[in-house]
Amino acid sequence: MLRLTELRLPLAHAEAELRAAVLARLGISAAALRDFTVYRRGYDARKKSAIVLVYTVDCELDDEAAVLAAHAADPHLRPAPDMTYRFVARAPADSARRPRPIVVGFGPCGLFAALVLAQMGFRPIVLERGKAVRERTKDTWGLWRRGVLDPESNVQFGEGGAGTFSDGKLWSQISDPRHLTRKVLDEFVKAGAPEEILYVAKPHIGTFRLVGVVEKMRATIEGLGGEIRFGHRLVDLKIEGGRLRAVTVASAAHPGGEELKAQHVVLALGHSARDTFEMLHARGVYIEAKPFSIGFRIEHPQSLIDRARFGANAGHPLLGAADYRLVHHASNGRSVYSFCMCPGGTVVAATSEPNCVVTNGMSQYSRNERNANAGIVVGITPQDYRQDGRADGPVNPLDGIAFQRQWELRAYELGGGGYEAPAQRVEDFLAGRPSTAFGSVMPSYRPGVRPTDLGAADRAGLPAYAIAAIREALPSFERQIKGYAMADAVLTGVETRTSSPLRLTRRPDFQSLNVAGLYPAGEGAGYAGGIMSAAVDGIEVAEAIASEPLDGPAAAG
Repeated sequence: MLRLTELRLPLAHAEAELRAAVLARLGISAAALRDFTVYRRGYDARKKSAIVLVYTVDCELDDEAAVLAAHAADPHLRPAPDMTYRFVARAPADSARRPRPIVVGFGPCGLFAALVLAQMGFRPIVLERGKAVRERTKDTWGLWRRGVLDPESNVQFGEGGAGTFSDGKLWSQISDPRHLTRKVLDEFVKAGAPEEILYVAKPHIGTFRLVGVVEKMRATIEGLGGEIRFGHRLVDLKIEGGRLRAVTVASAAHPGGEELKAQHVVLALGHSARDTFEMLHARGVYIEAKPFSIGFRIEHPQSLIDRARFGANAGHPLLGAADYRLVHHASNGRSVYSFCMCPGGTVVAATSEPNCVVTNGMSQYSRNERNANAGIVVGITPQDYRQDGRADGPVNPLDGIAFQRQWELRAYELGGGGYEAPAQRVEDFLAGRPSTAFGSVMPSYRPGVRPTDLGAADRAGLPAYAIAAIREALPSFERQIKGYAMADAVLTGVETRTSSPLRLTRRPDFQSLNVAGLYPAGEGAGYAGGIMSAAVDGIEVAEAIASEPLDGPAAAG
C-alpha cells in the first residue's frame, strides 16, 4: 500500500474528483487502482476566497514498486506505514497468583492503561475516587445549575477524567513513531465514537458522546477481567527499600483505609489530585516543580471567528465551526497564548475545591452554541510561584498548587461567592475600568457571572505581570483575527488548571525516579497535555508494566 500526501482539491469538489485526482497524480489507469481510503482530510484556509481540502490517501495498486520507482523524486508518495498495534506481552500463566496491577485514576491515561493491561490479560484493578460517568454528570450539573459542589464528583474527578467535560479534542503534536494515536482512535470508534475521527485532521467527540464511549470502554475492561472500583481514593503508600509494597485506599466500606498489596501501580491522577500529591510528597516520592500557565477564558460570537477564518465559506459543513491558535510575546517577557479553544461551546465551572472558582471550556459534538471560547493564558515559571521568598534554589513542588489556589480563591471572592465567576467586557478590561453589564456577547458560564474589574490594581484576578501581558496581547490578536478585541467580548476568570503544576519524575522505564513499582503517568504526572497524549502515555506505561520481569520491578537506585 502506498500513501499519497498533499492531494489538494477545491472545497466544493465532487466525490468522483478525488478518485480522478489520485489517478492523475499517480499517472495510472483506473484499472490499476484496486482501492483507496482517505487517511486524513484537512483544509488550507490561508486564502479565504479559495479554501482547499488537503487529503492524505492510502492506495492499493497493481504494481506499487513500479509506481514508486516512477515517482522516486516525489516526497509526497511513500509506502504506507504499518499502523497495526501489536501487544508487547501476554500475562503469564501464573499471573492469577500475583498481585494485580493497580491503576489509580480513570481519565484518558488510566482508561487506556487499564484497557491495554486488560487486553494483555493482566486483569487490572482501577481505583477511581469519583463516580461512574452518568452519576458524575448529575453531580457536575449540580454545580452548574444549582451552585452545589461535590468535591469528589465534578469536572475533575470521576470516570473519564477532566477530558469528559471538554471539547473532546483528539489531536496532539506529540511524536508518535509507533502510531499509538491510531490505537487510541480505533478504540474510541469501537466504543461508538464517529468513524470520521479516523480521518479528519482535527477530530473531536464532544462531551455527551464521550459519556457513552467511556461507558463502553469500561465494559470492555470488565469483560476482560479488569475491575473498576469507584469511590476509592488513594491515601497512602507502603514503601520498603525503595520499592512499592502496598497502597492504602479509602472508600465508603473502609473509610479508615484498606491496604492492597501492589507491585505495579500506575499513578494516572490528573492535574487536580492535590491531596494525593501532598501525600506522595510526604512519603518521599520524587517530585519537581514545573512551569504552567494561568489566565482567563475569552468569549466571542462563533460567527465572528468563522468569518475571520473562512470568509464567504463560513458555515460550510466540511469546515464546521472555526478554531484558532494565537501567540503573543509581550514586552515584559511573558508569552500569552490561546489554550484549549472550544468552537461553538460554553465556559464551564471546573473547580474541585470548595470556595474556589476555576473555568474551563466545553463543546458538544455539534459545536453549535452561539459563542466561541478559549483560554487566554500566560506562561509562568516555578520562580514566579515559589512561596519561600528566595531568589534561587529548588522550589517546593507543592508551591504551584498554593499559587493556583490563591487565584481560585480570589476569583471566588470577585464573583461574590456561591461559585459565580468574575467577568469583564474586553473594552473595559483594556481601559482599566470595571464592567457593570454585558453587551452583545452574553457570558455562557454557569452558575453565572458577576461583572467586575479583573485588572484592578488593588484586587486583580491575576498577577500584575499577567494582566499587563494579556492587555498587550489582545490588540495583537486583533491584528490576526479582525474583531478579536471587540468591545463586547467577555473575559471570565480564572483559568488556572491548564496543566499540572508539578512533575512526578520518572526513569526511562516509566517508573518513579526513586520508588520502584510506581509508574507516574499522564497529565497529572506532568507527562501529557490533553486526551490523546494522556492516552498514549497510558498505553506506554501499560506496556512497560507488561514487559517487567516476573519477579517485579527493580528497586530504584
